Amino acid sequence: MADGGSFVEGAAAPIAKDLRINEMIRNREVRVIDDEGQQLGVLETSQALALAQDKGLDLVEIAPTAVPPVCKILNYGQYKYELQKKEREAKRRQKSTTFKEIRLRVKIDVNDLRTKTRRAGEFLEDGDRVKVTVQFRGREMSHANLGRDLLDRAAEMLVEHGVVERPPLLEGRNMYIVMGPHEKRVEKKTETAEQTDGASAPEAPDGETIGDVLAAKGKTAIATVEPEPTEQIPDAKDEDPQGNGEAL
Repeated sequence: MADGGSFVEGAAAPIAKDLRINEMIRNREVRVIDDEGQQLGVLETSQALALAQDKGLDLVEIAPTAVPPVCKILNYGQYKYELQKKEREAKRRQKSTTFKEIRLRVKIDVNDLRTKTRRAGEFLEDGDRVKVTVQFRGREMSHANLGRDLLDRAAEMLVEHGVVERPPLLEGRNMYIVMGPHEKRVEKKTETAEQTDGASAPEAPDGETIGDVLAAKGKTAIATVEPEPTEQIPDAKDEDPQGNGEAL
């Protein structure tokens, strides 16, 4: 059982404590592998133990259920260290996946939305799954579409960090999506990161909410640009025939 109540399935088994070495091996004969990995065949246990002691190593029973048991000549301390190292690596690979949650409001400020999605991106990069929840108050329930638009916007801002595993779902006064990290994270280029920062969310003045931006989407009038008058150049025939250079 990991911290936070997360259960780690398939955790690595602890190192066997009943591993028999040297004089602890009671079988009369054993199959022996030397310290270089060479098969020495079936030997009497006393003979195999003598070979190990001559090399300053240990005789370790690595396959006690085999007939006859398999023993290897090696440094038992180093062998135990390698087992512990593999166990630690297995635990790191089997890191439990936990749920993190960020909560949004329909009238959340654009800057606050950026801050919360940035934090959610960090969770996803750490390998955690993220639940993005929009909370409704009072009459906001009659505008559930704004909550869905807000969740879609958050998902767009997190597309570089994870994928939507569960589409928007309404439960009571909350609507949420679940996002999970990418299985294979691709190294982001600096140019892509700059473009993402620039287009991650709609620009809005301080105090304007994301709901205002979404509501005003598509209602901007197109300004009419008046063409600038061009200066008329007089024709050669309108110039002074006497060469004074003045227009008639």
